[in-house]
Amino acid sequence: MQWIASLIPIIVIVLILASSFRILREYQRAVVFQLGRFWKVKGPGLVILFPGVQQMVRVELRTVVLDVPSQDLISRDNVSVKVNAVVYFRVVDPQKAIIEVENYMAATSQLAQTTLRSVLGKHDLDEMLAEREKLNVDIQKTLDLQTEAWGIKVTTVEIKDVDLNESMVRAIARQAEAERERRAKVIHAEGELQAAEKLLQAAQTLSKQAEAMQLRYLQTLTNIAGDKASTIVFPVPMDILSPLLEAARKRNP
Repeated sequence: MQWIASLIPIIVIVLILASSFRILREYQRAVVFQLGRFWKVKGPGLVILFPGVQQMVRVELRTVVLDVPSQDLISRDNVSVKVNAVVYFRVVDPQKAIIEVENYMAATSQLAQTTLRSVLGKHDLDEMLAEREKLNVDIQKTLDLQTEAWGIKVTTVEIKDVDLNESMVRAIARQAEAERERRAKVIHAEGELQAAEKLLQAAQTLSKQAEAMQLRYLQTLTNIAGDKASTIVFPVPMDILSPLLEAARKRNP
Protein backbone atom coordinates (compact mmCIF):
# COMPACT_ATOMS: atom_id res chain seq x y z
CA MET A 1 0.00 0.00 0.00
CA GLN A 2 2.88 2.34 0.67
CA TRP A 3 4.15 2.01 -2.89
CA ILE A 4 0.71 2.93 -4.18
CA ALA A 5 0.68 6.01 -1.99
CA SER A 6 4.14 6.96 -3.28
CA LEU A 7 2.90 6.69 -6.86
CA ILE A 8 0.06 9.16 -6.36
CA PRO A 9 2.29 12.29 -6.40
CA ILE A 10 4.05 10.99 -9.48
CA ILE A 11 0.74 10.39 -11.25
CA VAL A 12 -0.46 13.87 -10.30
CA ILE A 13 2.74 15.42 -11.60
CA VAL A 14 2.45 13.48 -14.88
CA LEU A 15 -1.16 14.58 -15.33
CA ILE A 16 -0.23 18.20 -14.62
CA LEU A 17 2.62 18.07 -17.11
CA ALA A 18 0.38 16.39 -19.70
CA SER A 19 -2.23 19.12 -19.31
CA SER A 20 0.47 21.77 -19.67
CA PHE A 21 1.33 20.87 -23.26
CA ARG A 22 -0.73 22.00 -26.25
CA ILE A 23 0.03 21.46 -29.92
CA LEU A 24 -1.26 24.03 -32.39
CA ARG A 25 -1.43 23.54 -36.14
CA GLU A 26 0.05 25.97 -38.65
CA TYR A 27 -3.27 27.82 -39.09
CA GLN A 28 -4.00 28.08 -35.34
CA ARG A 29 -2.96 30.56 -32.68
CA ALA A 30 -3.40 30.53 -28.90
CA VAL A 31 -4.53 33.64 -27.05
CA VAL A 32 -3.07 33.03 -23.58
CA PHE A 33 -4.50 34.57 -20.39
CA GLN A 34 -2.54 34.58 -17.16
CA LEU A 35 -4.68 34.92 -14.03
CA GLY A 36 -7.45 36.33 -16.20
CA ARG A 37 -5.32 38.96 -17.89
CA PHE A 38 -4.11 38.83 -21.46
CA TRP A 39 -0.52 37.64 -21.64
CA LYS A 40 0.48 36.88 -25.25
CA VAL A 41 -0.40 35.11 -28.47
CA LYS A 42 1.43 31.83 -29.00
CA GLY A 43 1.76 29.25 -31.74
CA PRO A 44 1.92 27.42 -33.95
CA GLY A 45 3.66 24.30 -32.65
CA LEU A 46 4.18 23.29 -29.02
CA VAL A 47 2.70 25.61 -26.38
CA ILE A 48 3.42 25.12 -22.66
CA LEU A 49 0.96 26.44 -20.09
CA PHE A 50 1.01 26.55 -16.29
CA PRO A 51 -2.15 24.73 -15.13
CA GLY A 52 -4.43 26.82 -12.93
CA VAL A 53 -2.50 29.98 -13.77
CA GLN A 54 -2.74 30.21 -17.54
CA GLN A 55 -5.59 29.47 -19.92
CA MET A 56 -5.71 29.70 -23.69
CA VAL A 57 -8.30 30.16 -26.42
CA ARG A 58 -7.71 28.67 -29.86
CA VAL A 59 -8.18 30.92 -32.88
CA GLU A 60 -8.08 29.79 -36.53
CA LEU A 61 -6.47 32.02 -39.14
CA ARG A 62 -7.92 30.28 -42.18
CA THR A 63 -10.37 32.10 -44.42
CA VAL A 64 -13.96 31.56 -43.31
CA VAL A 65 -16.79 31.31 -45.85
CA LEU A 66 -19.91 32.93 -44.40
CA ASP A 67 -23.24 32.47 -46.16
CA VAL A 68 -25.43 35.53 -45.68
CA PRO A 69 -29.11 34.45 -45.71
CA SER A 70 -31.63 36.06 -48.06
CA GLN A 71 -32.46 39.62 -47.01
CA ASP A 72 -35.65 41.53 -47.85
CA LEU A 73 -34.89 45.09 -48.90
CA ILE A 74 -36.36 47.96 -50.87
CA SER A 75 -34.20 49.58 -53.53
CA ARG A 76 -33.88 53.32 -54.05
CA ASP A 77 -36.53 53.17 -56.81
CA ASN A 78 -38.99 51.44 -54.41
CA VAL A 79 -38.68 47.88 -55.72
CA SER A 80 -38.95 45.04 -53.21
CA VAL A 81 -36.25 42.39 -53.76
CA LYS A 82 -34.59 39.52 -51.92
CA VAL A 83 -30.79 39.37 -52.00
CA ASN A 84 -28.35 36.85 -50.57
CA ALA A 85 -24.56 36.88 -50.59
CA VAL A 86 -21.40 35.13 -49.44
CA VAL A 87 -18.64 36.75 -47.37
CA TYR A 88 -15.00 35.63 -47.14
CA PHE A 89 -13.06 36.80 -44.09
CA ARG A 90 -10.22 35.75 -41.80
CA VAL A 91 -8.74 36.65 -38.45
CA VAL A 92 -5.64 38.83 -38.71
CA ASP A 93 -5.36 39.82 -35.03
CA PRO A 94 -6.26 36.93 -32.66
CA GLN A 95 -6.00 39.18 -29.58
CA LYS A 96 -8.70 41.58 -30.80
CA ALA A 97 -10.88 38.76 -32.15
CA ILE A 98 -11.12 37.24 -28.64
CA ILE A 99 -11.01 40.33 -26.41
CA GLU A 100 -12.89 42.99 -28.38
CA VAL A 101 -15.95 40.90 -29.31
CA GLU A 102 -17.74 38.03 -27.60
CA ASN A 103 -18.25 35.86 -30.69
CA TYR A 104 -16.59 37.20 -33.83
CA MET A 105 -18.33 34.66 -36.09
CA ALA A 106 -21.84 35.63 -34.98
CA ALA A 107 -20.95 39.34 -34.89
CA THR A 108 -19.57 39.27 -38.43
CA SER A 109 -22.62 37.37 -39.67
CA GLN A 110 -25.09 39.87 -38.18
CA LEU A 111 -23.06 42.82 -39.39
CA ALA A 112 -22.91 41.38 -42.92
CA GLN A 113 -26.71 41.11 -43.03
CA THR A 114 -27.31 44.69 -41.92
CA THR A 115 -24.57 46.05 -44.20
CA LEU A 116 -26.03 44.19 -47.18
CA ARG A 117 -29.44 45.80 -46.61
CA SER A 118 -28.10 49.30 -45.95
CA VAL A 119 -25.71 49.43 -48.94
CA LEU A 120 -28.04 47.90 -51.53
CA GLY A 121 -30.93 50.04 -50.33
CA LYS A 122 -29.06 53.09 -51.66
CA HIS A 123 -29.02 51.77 -55.25
CA ASP A 124 -31.58 51.24 -57.98
CA LEU A 125 -32.69 47.83 -59.20
CA ASP A 126 -30.87 48.31 -62.53
CA GLU A 127 -27.60 48.86 -60.66
CA MET A 128 -28.11 45.66 -58.62
CA LEU A 129 -28.61 43.67 -61.81
CA ALA A 130 -25.93 45.29 -63.99
CA GLU A 131 -23.23 46.56 -61.62
CA ARG A 132 -22.67 43.70 -59.17
CA GLU A 133 -18.90 44.05 -59.19
CA LYS A 134 -19.14 47.66 -58.03
CA LEU A 135 -21.68 46.78 -55.33
CA ASN A 136 -19.53 43.86 -54.14
CA VAL A 137 -16.61 46.25 -53.62
CA ASP A 138 -18.81 48.80 -51.81
CA ILE A 139 -20.15 46.16 -49.39
CA GLN A 140 -16.68 44.71 -48.83
CA LYS A 141 -15.15 48.08 -47.98
CA THR A 142 -18.00 49.04 -45.65
CA LEU A 143 -17.93 45.70 -43.86
CA ASP A 144 -14.13 45.61 -43.59
CA LEU A 145 -14.04 49.09 -42.08
CA GLN A 146 -16.37 48.03 -39.27
CA THR A 147 -14.73 44.66 -38.53
CA GLU A 148 -11.22 46.11 -38.42
CA ALA A 149 -11.65 46.87 -34.71
CA TRP A 150 -12.29 43.15 -34.09
CA GLY A 151 -9.13 42.00 -35.87
CA ILE A 152 -11.18 40.68 -38.80
CA LYS A 153 -10.23 41.21 -42.44
CA VAL A 154 -13.08 40.91 -44.96
CA THR A 155 -11.41 39.95 -48.24
CA THR A 156 -14.34 39.36 -50.60
CA VAL A 157 -18.10 39.83 -50.78
CA GLU A 158 -20.12 38.29 -53.61
CA ILE A 159 -23.83 38.89 -54.25
CA LYS A 160 -25.28 35.53 -55.31
CA ASP A 161 -28.95 36.04 -56.22
CA VAL A 162 -31.34 38.95 -56.67
CA ASP A 163 -34.90 37.56 -56.57
CA LEU A 164 -37.87 39.54 -57.91
CA ASN A 165 -41.60 38.86 -57.75
CA GLU A 166 -43.50 37.77 -60.86
CA SER A 167 -45.06 41.16 -61.61
CA MET A 168 -41.68 42.86 -61.58
CA VAL A 169 -40.20 40.18 -63.86
CA ARG A 170 -43.00 40.79 -66.38
CA ALA A 171 -42.50 44.56 -66.14
CA ILE A 172 -38.77 44.19 -66.83
CA ALA A 173 -39.54 41.94 -69.82
CA ARG A 174 -41.90 44.57 -71.26
CA GLN A 175 -39.30 47.27 -70.69
CA ALA A 176 -36.63 45.22 -72.48
CA GLU A 177 -38.98 44.59 -75.43
CA ALA A 178 -39.79 48.30 -75.71
CA GLU A 179 -36.09 49.14 -75.59
CA ARG A 180 -35.35 46.71 -78.43
CA GLU A 181 -38.15 48.23 -80.54
CA ARG A 182 -36.80 51.72 -79.87
CA ARG A 183 -33.32 50.70 -80.98
CA ALA A 184 -34.72 49.09 -84.15
CA LYS A 185 -36.57 52.29 -85.07
CA VAL A 186 -33.50 54.42 -84.39
CA ILE A 187 -31.31 52.16 -86.53
CA HIS A 188 -33.89 52.26 -89.35
CA ALA A 189 -34.10 56.06 -89.18
CA GLU A 190 -30.31 56.36 -89.23
CA GLY A 191 -30.20 54.11 -92.31
CA GLU A 192 -32.76 56.28 -94.10
CA LEU A 193 -30.76 59.40 -93.22
CA GLN A 194 -27.53 57.93 -94.55
CA ALA A 195 -29.28 56.79 -97.75
CA ALA A 196 -30.74 60.27 -98.29
CA GLU A 197 -27.33 61.86 -97.82
CA LYS A 198 -25.76 59.52 -100.37
CA LEU A 199 -28.58 60.16 -102.88
CA LEU A 200 -28.06 63.89 -102.44
CA GLN A 201 -24.35 63.52 -103.12
CA ALA A 202 -25.08 61.41 -106.22
CA ALA A 203 -27.59 63.95 -107.52
CA GLN A 204 -25.13 66.79 -107.03
CA THR A 205 -22.44 64.86 -108.88
CA LEU A 206 -24.73 63.98 -111.80
CA SER A 207 -26.06 67.53 -112.07
CA LYS A 208 -22.60 68.85 -112.91
CA GLN A 209 -22.69 67.16 -116.37
CA ALA A 210 -25.90 66.81 -118.40
CA GLU A 211 -24.40 63.88 -120.30
CA ALA A 212 -23.94 61.97 -117.05
CA MET A 213 -27.63 62.38 -116.25
CA GLN A 214 -28.59 61.10 -119.71
CA LEU A 215 -26.31 58.07 -119.38
CA ARG A 216 -27.76 57.28 -115.98
CA TYR A 217 -31.23 57.67 -117.43
CA LEU A 218 -30.48 55.22 -120.26
CA GLN A 219 -28.90 52.74 -117.86
CA THR A 220 -32.06 52.79 -115.76
CA LEU A 221 -34.18 52.09 -118.84
CA THR A 222 -31.88 49.18 -119.74
CA ASN A 223 -32.34 47.66 -116.29
CA ILE A 224 -36.12 48.01 -116.54
CA ALA A 225 -36.24 46.52 -120.03
CA GLY A 226 -34.57 43.37 -118.82
CA ASP A 227 -37.79 42.32 -117.12
CA LYS A 228 -40.29 41.36 -119.89
CA ALA A 229 -43.24 41.51 -117.49
CA SER A 230 -42.64 45.18 -116.78
CA THR A 231 -44.41 48.09 -118.43
CA ILE A 232 -42.02 50.88 -119.30
CA VAL A 233 -43.20 54.43 -118.98
CA PHE A 234 -40.78 56.57 -120.97
CA PRO A 235 -40.86 60.14 -119.69
CA VAL A 236 -39.98 62.88 -122.19
CA PRO A 237 -38.60 66.16 -120.91
CA MET A 238 -40.84 69.18 -121.49
CA ASP A 239 -38.02 71.18 -123.12
CA ILE A 240 -38.09 68.67 -125.99
CA LEU A 241 -41.87 68.71 -126.39
CA SER A 242 -42.24 72.50 -126.19
CA PRO A 243 -40.98 73.27 -129.78
CA LEU A 244 -43.25 70.58 -131.22
CA LEU A 245 -46.30 71.92 -129.40
CA GLU A 246 -45.46 75.48 -130.54
CA ALA A 247 -45.17 74.40 -134.20
CA ALA A 248 -48.51 72.57 -133.95
CA ARG A 249 -50.19 75.71 -132.66
CA LYS A 250 -48.84 77.80 -135.52
CA ARG A 251 -50.06 75.28 -138.03
CA ASN A 252 -53.57 75.30 -136.63
CA PRO A 253 -54.29 78.90 -135.63
